[in-house]
Amino acid sequence: MERRTIGAGGLAVGAVGLGCMPMSWAYTASRRRGEESVKAVHRALDLGSDLLDTADMYGPFTNELLLGRVLRERRRDAFVATKVGLLVGEQHIVANGRPGYVRRACDASLRRLQTDVIDLYQLHRPDPEVPVEETWGAMADLVRAGKVRALGLCALGARGGRRSGAGLYDTTLRRLQRIQQVFPVSAVQAELSVWSPEAVRALLPWCEARGVGFLAAMPLGNGFLTGTLTPGEGFEPDDVRARHPRFTAEMMAANQPIVAGLRRIARRHGEGVTPAQVALAWVLAQGRHVIALPGTKRERWAAENAGAAELRLTAQDLAEVAGLPAARGSWD
Repeated sequence: MERRTIGAGGLAVGAVGLGCMPMSWAYTASRRRGEESVKAVHRALDLGSDLLDTADMYGPFTNELLLGRVLRERRRDAFVATKVGLLVGEQHIVANGRPGYVRRACDASLRRLQTDVIDLYQLHRPDPEVPVEETWGAMADLVRAGKVRALGLCALGARGGRRSGAGLYDTTLRRLQRIQQVFPVSAVQAELSVWSPEAVRALLPWCEARGVGFLAAMPLGNGFLTGTLTPGEGFEPDDVRARHPRFTAEMMAANQPIVAGLRRIARRHGEGVTPAQVALAWVLAQGRHVIALPGTKRERWAAENAGAAELRLTAQDLAEVAGLPAARGSWD
């Protein structure tokens, strides 16, 4: 398999990768199955979804360990992206951007992933007590040491507040300008989906102008855009959606017209095309450098998601998506 490149070193062609977080973090613990997740990763790689996105905090650590089981056999088939900068405690998450910690964390991730190099090392969150240039400089040293190939930044945005519009990512854009002076940014990761499109206006122009890859996190709206969730069904307490303002029973019902619109478009493209595939195709249509990172832990969904890379939306389809109502949350 030809190794994928991201950013100024060679623009990534729009594709579907695999967000590995749900396999051991943030979603319902009772539905996690290690062996099933391993099979899902293998299936994704078989179908060309070669970018595997994880983080040391997922689990914590168990997500990287799980991927390591696959990479031990199939490292040449995968583009490995992981993250640094967040520590998980009993009831809290804290940022740590100290250079010494970054170096130790990278070595630990390499051991868990069973690889000698990380393709894309991303700063999960900046440490407010450490100048971001110092953290980024330590990450750049890892590139020079041959432990990392490229660097990326995860953008704060919709999850950091209730604001919307062009100002949503102002802090991220200022931070990107600062770290770009230290070492080139190869990729930016941020939420992007039909129901959270803010990055199209706020971040994508910056990436396009500089040849920086864009990794679209949560492109299926935490599962809502698949059309498989039932309003009022509820979530287990450890599931992040149990506290999400768009996943109350009332708001899930209010946002059903979005799924209905995706379903209408899917029907026009033939039997077997799903709302999830339309949602992913919309994300990929935002630019040739965009890679969608839907999260899953099942082979079936990994295969369905990979198929979205072949779906081409028409001008009519894109206009219909643009005309869908904006997503509502319980703060609205």
